[in-house]
Amino acid sequence: VGPKKEVAECKEKFANSMDPTVSQTFMLDRVFNPEGKSLPPMRGFKYSSWSPLGCDANGRCLLAALTMDNRLTIHANLNRLQWVQLVDLTEVYGERLYEASYKLAKSDAPRGELGDFSEFQRRHSMQTPVRMEWSGICTTQQVKHNNECRDVGSVLLAVLFENSSIAVWQFQLPFLGKESITSCNTIESGINSPSVLSWWEYEHNNRKMSGLIVGSAFGPVKILPVNLKAVKGYFTLRQPVVLWQEMDQLPVHSIKCIPLYHPYQKCSCSLVVAARGPYVFWCLLLISKAGLNVHNSHVTGLHSLPIVSMTADKQNGTVYTCSSDGKVRQLIPIFTDLALKFEHQLIKLSEVFGSVRTHGIAVSPCGAYLAVVTTEGMTNGLHPVNKNYQVQFVTLKTFEEAAAQLLESSVQNLFRQVDLTDLVRWKILKDKHIPQFLQEALDKKIESCGSTYFWRFKLFLLRILYQSMQKAPSEVMWRPSHEDAKILISDSPGMGSTEDDQEEGTSKQGSKQSLCDTGKGTDVDDAAEDSLPQSSEVGGREPMEEKLLEIQAQIEAVEMHLTREHMKRVLGEVYLHTWITENTSIPTRGVCDFLMSDDGYDDRTAQVLIGHILKKMNKQTFPEHCSLCKEILPFTDRKQAVCSNGHIWLRCFLTYQSCQSLVYRRCLLHDSIARHPTPEDPEWIKRLLQGPCTFCDSPVF
Repeated sequence: VGPKKEVAECKEKFANSMDPTVSQTFMLDRVFNPEGKSLPPMRGFKYSSWSPLGCDANGRCLLAALTMDNRLTIHANLNRLQWVQLVDLTEVYGERLYEASYKLAKSDAPRGELGDFSEFQRRHSMQTPVRMEWSGICTTQQVKHNNECRDVGSVLLAVLFENSSIAVWQFQLPFLGKESITSCNTIESGINSPSVLSWWEYEHNNRKMSGLIVGSAFGPVKILPVNLKAVKGYFTLRQPVVLWQEMDQLPVHSIKCIPLYHPYQKCSCSLVVAARGPYVFWCLLLISKAGLNVHNSHVTGLHSLPIVSMTADKQNGTVYTCSSDGKVRQLIPIFTDLALKFEHQLIKLSEVFGSVRTHGIAVSPCGAYLAVVTTEGMTNGLHPVNKNYQVQFVTLKTFEEAAAQLLESSVQNLFRQVDLTDLVRWKILKDKHIPQFLQEALDKKIESCGSTYFWRFKLFLLRILYQSMQKAPSEVMWRPSHEDAKILISDSPGMGSTEDDQEEGTSKQGSKQSLCDTGKGTDVDDAAEDSLPQSSEVGGREPMEEKLLEIQAQIEAVEMHLTREHMKRVLGEVYLHTWITENTSIPTRGVCDFLMSDDGYDDRTAQVLIGHILKKMNKQTFPEHCSLCKEILPFTDRKQAVCSNGHIWLRCFLTYQSCQSLVYRRCLLHDSIARHPTPEDPEWIKRLLQGPCTFCDSPVF
């Protein structure tokens, strides 16, 4: 809010002011006094918001976090299990305001000095975030040095401040830090005491419209237009649209915007729902020839206490609300000729978890799970002494519904539907077999369509089946083992039985006991099935081993099919982007020979492509060489390259080059190895290296 020395002097002046309206207001406001002296420290987070998928360098989400001391930062998961702060937006916005003399517009009249308490408050309120929300990914045009235009992805982050102004940040993707900030525009909302913010995104006749929905602690809700330059196919409203104007003192707690299709009007529409006290306010927005049609109303009789959290499944428009007494309501929108109505049913968490208090809910991306934050409820009319916060998961779909949704998915990416695949995984692990209907439906899809997505889904099912049939490990996997050191001591001459050996024996017994105790919680049938292979050494184990070998062979066959399909894609890129006898760093000749080495592989497309590439290569081979001994690295294995001197290098699964460096990347499920792009790589190789895992669709770290 000003130079450090001047701010410190002003704080001292206001704290010791003889006017109690100044001194008490200053001392009790934690925005001015984050340290608080005798008050508890401001630790933790007020709010967090996830960006859409595809915003960071790995194609995953960014996290915008607002701390209790009103600092807004953006974080990214750049390395596995490691979160990094990319930018402090509070600091950047403060610098911009300082350069503009704390004026939001150039035409604003100059304000007072920092020593004036009202100016001190104004400068803080214009930098104190209340909420922030991400928009969807949009496309902007960037002009190169040679006057060519290229499409660049960008994302917007809207930040609502205490003084009712909204800062709209525009970031270039992938977001790397401060240098990725394209612009920052501040707009006035005109809402008193703003409490919540959400993006309104609507698609009509292939034209994307956007705006910002702002709610007030006094009750009103309205949509504001957001004007953006150089965004392809982007439109906004001409003027603000008031959705609810009554100052009825029902604070707006949460707003969700759901895109839907109107079956009667035969067009897309937008459903806005807002939690206001114990009620749900809804508004249906529909664009027709007459203009923007707005239908709104309230859903009452849902909760006896105020709604503390609201979430929505954007796939089918179902809305979930919860109050602190452990009651969750499911609201299903049903369209009528003109607008819509809601059917709602009660989900009593007390029947599942016992007496609980609920603090928040969230639905998973594909609607498979509802996550609920709970603490213990009252027992015998008494509150618990300590609060233990837990995240509980409630399944919202059956296994059959999840499997059907995966088979008919338009996304065709297993990583983006991980909540659905988790339901399928749980079912197969429990039953130890793939249901017949799923196997048949998947085989039909593979025969009729042949998309690699269904092959990856089949690979996922086979791997889970293989995992379900393996024996449970005799020891806990995460516990460190020190047996090697103890074996060396006991094997050394002149050493008898020591206390260490006795302790080792007791610890082993203890670990076995704990495993048995945990096993008691499983079903009796599962325990009986697990004990079958162990009970009969000859009769039971051999069929199980044969079954495992059969599944392993199927897994290898599916992996080989996916590898060949990706090899064809890589060879296609090589053919399109190379001249005659050009040496690329990709082992083109080795990949061609590997594809044609199997006599049983009869793919006309691959044969024609390889024929064109070999004609282009003009008898050149361009083999890879070992960086240690300069010997040729033959292409005999898709996973690794071994030179004649025995040096082993892992192969990149995206380009099939050998990773001859100490640093490489792995996919999220540790399926595959990929190399890092280098500055000398052409654009098409860098594009190949940005792809996900060819086996599980996971991003690569």
